[in-house]
Amino acid sequence: MSVFSAPSFRDHEEVVFHADPEVGLKAIIAIHDTTLGPALGGLRMWDYGDDAAALEDALRLSRGMTYKAALAGLHYGGGKAVIMGDPGRDKTPALLASFADAVEALAGRYITAEDVGISTADLAIIRSRTKHAAGYADGGSGDPSPVTAWGVFHAIRAALAHRFGADGLEGRTVAVQGLGHVGAHLVRFLSEAGARVLVADIDPARVAAMVATLGAEAVPVEQIHKVPADVFAPCALGAGLNDTTIPELGAAIVAGAANNQLAEGRHGEVLAARGILYVPDYAANAGGIININYEGPDYDAEAAFAHAARIGGTVREILRRAEAEGLATNRIADQIAEARIAEARAGRDLRLAG
Repeated sequence: MSVFSAPSFRDHEEVVFHADPEVGLKAIIAIHDTTLGPALGGLRMWDYGDDAAALEDALRLSRGMTYKAALAGLHYGGGKAVIMGDPGRDKTPALLASFADAVEALAGRYITAEDVGISTADLAIIRSRTKHAAGYADGGSGDPSPVTAWGVFHAIRAALAHRFGADGLEGRTVAVQGLGHVGAHLVRFLSEAGARVLVADIDPARVAAMVATLGAEAVPVEQIHKVPADVFAPCALGAGLNDTTIPELGAAIVAGAANNQLAEGRHGEVLAARGILYVPDYAANAGGIININYEGPDYDAEAAFAHAARIGGTVREILRRAEAEGLATNRIADQIAEARIAEARAGRDLRLAG
């Protein structure tokens, strides 16, 4: 398996492969860019089909974290870790401890956190063996999902204002795909704001809970992106916006919490050509990394939520510039993030030269 020729390799600084046969651990840690600070990014445990799929996920997600931190104005770089395996079957304290040792060996260049297949309790186990873990229970800031959902909620409002001239949710229809921690919190925020919320998830129990407690309407998983709606909010796994699904979209706006929603960068142009307003995922879903930024003994949840709400302003600027310059929104978001990184790199180089 070649790293440098992998489709999503983009000048990554470091890619670490860690195996521990005794505990069944196969992990990849990808550090994309540390110009703005240490690489921060969640640990995902997933039953990947093969090694190449796991590497591709780590590379794509780590680059997205670099851009996410830059857009949010944080002093972090981008990293991501993946463990190959079924979290329901293969995850053990020994496996998590071994992964923690791999993180510790990087001496702070990478800070791990929660992602798909990993809980805050899991992070507490990892934290017991390395200080380079964030978002853990019992002393950390805990589950970042509510703050992530709050940022997505404000991204949706900004997109509604840009498309329709008003950011209110009353009378609007939002189709939410995926009801994990973030998706479920987003449904609550949307419902409380007066939206009609359509929901789908591969777990029927999650759907039933949203229908029973929040009055959401169930939609089959294979139909959720097709239903007529003002907003389609992908909150499941990535690459869901592709050559097959984009022509089927029933919403005027796409804004959700899933990472790497575009299967390829060119799909930003495909969405724009169809007249669909796309909010770049790493702009909308930065609430989690923002929450971690406030972690510590004086953790202030109110300040974290207030910072996440400012994602709306970032999204408004991206959409305004995209319209003015005739470019896809993901290209504009890239430009803003890259400009901040370049400015920081230039300043660092000047200090080194001095």
